[in-house]
Amino acid sequence: MHSSNIGAQTATVDQLPLYRRKIFVPGVLAGAVLLALTGTYLSTANQAMATMQSSPTVQPEVFAGPPSFAGIAEQVTPAVVNVAVIQQVEAGPHPQMEIPSFPEGSPFSEFFRRHFQQGSPLPQGFDVPRHAQGQGSGFIIDPDGHVVTNNHVVENATEVEVVLNDGTRHQARVKGRDSKTDLALLKIDTDKPLPFVKLGNSEQARVGDWVLAVGNPFGLGGSVSAGIISARGRDIHSGPYDDYLQIDAPINRGNSGGPLFDASGRVIGINTAIYSPSGGNVGIGFAIPAAAAETVVAALLEHGRVKRGWLGVQIQPVTEEIAAALGRDDRQGALVAEVMPNSPAAAAGLRAGDLILSLNANPVREIKDLSRVVAEIVAGTKVDIGIQRNGSNASIDLTIGEMPMEETVAAAPDPGVKSSEPRLGLYLAPLTPEFRQTKGLGTGARGVVVTGVEKESGAEKAGIRPGSLITMVGQQEVSTPDEAASQVRKAIGGGDRTVLLRIVQNGKARFVAVKPAA
Repeated sequence: MHSSNIGAQTATVDQLPLYRRKIFVPGVLAGAVLLALTGTYLSTANQAMATMQSSPTVQPEVFAGPPSFAGIAEQVTPAVVNVAVIQQVEAGPHPQMEIPSFPEGSPFSEFFRRHFQQGSPLPQGFDVPRHAQGQGSGFIIDPDGHVVTNNHVVENATEVEVVLNDGTRHQARVKGRDSKTDLALLKIDTDKPLPFVKLGNSEQARVGDWVLAVGNPFGLGGSVSAGIISARGRDIHSGPYDDYLQIDAPINRGNSGGPLFDASGRVIGINTAIYSPSGGNVGIGFAIPAAAAETVVAALLEHGRVKRGWLGVQIQPVTEEIAAALGRDDRQGALVAEVMPNSPAAAAGLRAGDLILSLNANPVREIKDLSRVVAEIVAGTKVDIGIQRNGSNASIDLTIGEMPMEETVAAAPDPGVKSSEPRLGLYLAPLTPEFRQTKGLGTGARGVVVTGVEKESGAEKAGIRPGSLITMVGQQEVSTPDEAASQVRKAIGGGDRTVLLRIVQNGKARFVAVKPAA
């Protein structure tokens, strides 16, 4: 057995045999040498014994081991919660199956006879609405019951329940979500103040510092694990503002949204992701720094969403080859790969091929520097952008815009607003650099993104799904939601009974005819 093999190879110190050294001396001298050695050994042993008897007792040094986190754990765990969700899963075709036979007269027999015609198969493609249960973690940030967690924990949730450390359960409502930083804010109502923790200063955290992760791994309930900060500033390509703390404290599925504490009990991060070939912990976890989360949580608390500054460009890093082609000795800056139509960048005259080197005289060393800085600037603020164009440096004045909402309604009225205008039932948004990156689209891709499809609409019946890209309406290419809506209205106004759309879905392009609904 495996355990036997391990046991055969290990032993405690007092189990190890003592070995004598063999000395080979020719002839009779061997005995003399042995006696001499033995005599020397006895003499030395007698001297050591006498010394021990005459000396005061020496107490062995006690090794205390690593620092205990018991005090911190007792202090902070009351504010850490479990988040249980029920998520709507898109209905899919049910696999074909035979209805089992039951004895005549059985209540099951009568039921299936009336509803399914006993013994006949379910129709192929039979849609079954499904729900999935999920588990995550979170932490309370004020006595009123505001809870921070990850966006991916509550995304598409139809029901959210927060389980406190004392076992009590509370229905929660999602007060705000931010997919770009993967953060969400929940609210629960109680009749008493709740224990809470506050976001600390993650900027002071250093590589090698002890950290404590508290959460709900695999739905087991409050669990505590310890480790250190392995690295800072990790970019795992999950979004445009990646700046993760890498930790080796064991975190697993269900830890998402839970707090990461420093050795003083301050929240310095939100556990979000793990790197794992097997799905289990391998000692590489990632946490959103508290410094990045603080502004997002404040915005969700006040507005329910995050308002970000926007340039309207797609940028890419400068490689050694690109730097050489641009005549530069360094790789600093952000190269403009595309300028979005009707964006602040387009209005200011930025062009594809411009190399952005600074913003308000602050150098742009890499593309994430530019993304983070611009996102934090209030819309309407005028900035000075330093660029290199055609080998020469220039300066451009630009007014920062507000990043478009992810779900801009186009070709469909606002929900709850009655309208007699025919519509397709589509919710559209601009094609952002983030969407390009997520879907692996090249810089030459054009169109608008489908962010939502109304139930039982012409678009749904035509098979259009959220995440699709609409590149043409009729025979006209479209690049903004307004252009798409305008072409839809023109087609309907011209008496067309259906509207022809060219869509890219699952990597394949095709035309579909969509019938408008009144």
